[in-house]
Amino acid sequence: MNAIRISWLFFGYPCLLLAYIGQAAYISTDPTGKAWSNPFFNTVPPGMFWPGMIMAILAAIVASQATITATFQLLSQVMNMSYFPNIKLIHTSRKFHGQIYIPMANWLMMIGTVIITAVYNNTTKLGQAYGTCVVLVTFITTCMVTITALIVWRIHLLFVLAGFLVFASIDGLFLSSALTKFPDGAWFTLMLGGVLATILLIWRHGKENQWKVERSDRIPVSDLVTSGEDGKLYFRVGVGDSKELPKMTGAGIFFDKEGDLSPAVYTHFIRKFQAGHDVTVFFHLRPIPQPSAPIEDQYSISRTSIANCYQIIVRHGYNEHIVTKDLAGLIYNKLRQFITTTTRTQTTNNGEGTDSSSNSSSLNEAETLERAFRSQVLYIVGKEQLKITPPTGSRFSGLLRRLSLNAFIWIRDLTRTKVQEMNVPVDHLAEVGFIKEM
Repeated sequence: MNAIRISWLFFGYPCLLLAYIGQAAYISTDPTGKAWSNPFFNTVPPGMFWPGMIMAILAAIVASQATITATFQLLSQVMNMSYFPNIKLIHTSRKFHGQIYIPMANWLMMIGTVIITAVYNNTTKLGQAYGTCVVLVTFITTCMVTITALIVWRIHLLFVLAGFLVFASIDGLFLSSALTKFPDGAWFTLMLGGVLATILLIWRHGKENQWKVERSDRIPVSDLVTSGEDGKLYFRVGVGDSKELPKMTGAGIFFDKEGDLSPAVYTHFIRKFQAGHDVTVFFHLRPIPQPSAPIEDQYSISRTSIANCYQIIVRHGYNEHIVTKDLAGLIYNKLRQFITTTTRTQTTNNGEGTDSSSNSSSLNEAETLERAFRSQVLYIVGKEQLKITPPTGSRFSGLLRRLSLNAFIWIRDLTRTKVQEMNVPVDHLAEVGFIKEM
């Protein structure tokens, strides 16, 4: 950060200032009155056209690379804040977290660049569109800094208002001047900004509605299934009423999206099939912003309130691949290690000779685990379909809500991870579908 500040203050800023001041001086003293049309190349001394052209091309390459990198960073941040669907993101460095590559964004920018070059067939219109965009960004930046100063920095309102009026007046003058170029090319950048802002708002609005309807499925496991004294599982049908769950041979690994309470896919599996596995595993992946997770903090395993049911939370970095063809073997080894470790800990705490029942229970638990994983392993994922409920408000607001949610569902279906793309054996993979109304 200090290197960026020093290079900008003592190299970039003086060079930029000299370039703009020199062009302004040349325009003001030009007797023809046409220097403003292309001030950069008009100020190039005789015989220096081609060196100036090469310098301009190199500057364009640097600027385009900065634009591409900034786009990747912005997309990464809006995806983390749930304002944009999760698309494929590749980390290109093990050392620097910020070095990322988003293939879809790269292809879209390439296609957009070709289209814009074809539509704007001269640099004058392209410059007008670019200039309006830059001035609008500076005005938005002034507004955002003002909000930050009030909410985050907690500067007194009078000081913030004074600074805002000064900079907003200058930015407003430039913006009002730039908006006169709207019919001559500036309309495109404003339209593009409006489309992108609409997509962000639609996605966030849809996600908030989705989260609201998904809360009903996030219940404690004990409110859904209980273990009897005879070792059997019972499904809670209603208040004070339960029904025995038949056992399915093998181990069921449920992919858990949230990592707390009961996974939605498990809730719907129990309610639809009314059967339980010999061993049940709630498997949750929790990404962290670093290349790899520390070994001692990578796996978190705990028992749930029902017998032979475990929750595994795996913290993983962006260079680690946990879901592989041998995921079942990894889970089995971790669970076996967990049972052995907890048994040894109980033995140490209780003292020698006082833990025969505990050892017997742990031995039975380990045998059940081994028998289940040897018999059959089933990976179970959920496929949630969203349905829009009829509107309850005014006709206009209901229509607007329906259009927004339909657009959200369409984008979600286009960008969601397909079950066939999961790197697990497909003959051991099952998908449980369920519909939620929002």
